[in-house]
Amino acid sequence: MNSAYSNSGCVYLVGAGPGDPELLTVKAARLITQADVLVYDHLVSDAVMALVNPAAEKIYAGKERGNHALPQEQLNDLLVKLAGQGKQVVRLKGGDPYTFGRGGEEVQTLRARGIRFEVVPGITAATGVAAYAGIPLTHRDYAQACMFVTGHLKDGSMNLDWPGLARRRQTVIIYMGLHGLSHLCEQLIAHGLPETWPAAIVQHGSLPTQRTVTGTLATLPMLATAAKLRAPTLIVVGEVVLLHDQLKWVIESAETLD
Repeated sequence: MNSAYSNSGCVYLVGAGPGDPELLTVKAARLITQADVLVYDHLVSDAVMALVNPAAEKIYAGKERGNHALPQEQLNDLLVKLAGQGKQVVRLKGGDPYTFGRGGEEVQTLRARGIRFEVVPGITAATGVAAYAGIPLTHRDYAQACMFVTGHLKDGSMNLDWPGLARRRQTVIIYMGLHGLSHLCEQLIAHGLPETWPAAIVQHGSLPTQRTVTGTLATLPMLATAAKLRAPTLIVVGEVVLLHDQLKWVIESAETLD
């Protein structure tokens, strides 16, 4: 599809990646420097926002736990309104628009209202954060499958497919799971994984404030509390976590060079 701007309005759903601006795709970087309006989430890093067209109107539409700047329905209507005014709108989302980013819901509204749109994929947190933490999501010796899971469902619960998650030879990535970490670990143990099963939690992956805490299902909640981690975080469960010490390459904020 031709992505050049035209006289008609268009909404570009753009993935901003996990935070490091150098992880933006070339297309994403170009679009955010040309947008008339930027509608952005709280997961978009300051470093990425520094690249935005200075003349663009910037509208914050973040959804933090218990604090939604705009309800989803109002946000959908806003995108339709802005594009209907002939503006080139970049809807900028942390990670990838279609991976726990509600991009599908927004596109459904745009399609139903006859608004032109394009989707620009981004590096999702699962791949970006895990790579910066030195944890491969798959490895022939440890995991031949990988599952992406949200730790915060639409109704606010964490009612997940626990038997499906509590399996060996796979890696489970949990988005938005910090506040439910204890419950998550308890349920995975209750459904068959040993207390000693490796697990990690990564704060602010790919950013200067990145911190990685590793442990087991039994110890990770206590370790995360002691480390005073803050959202956004990503949780990794599986034997691939054992490779962290060997494969880590980022000097984190709590570490020194010696």
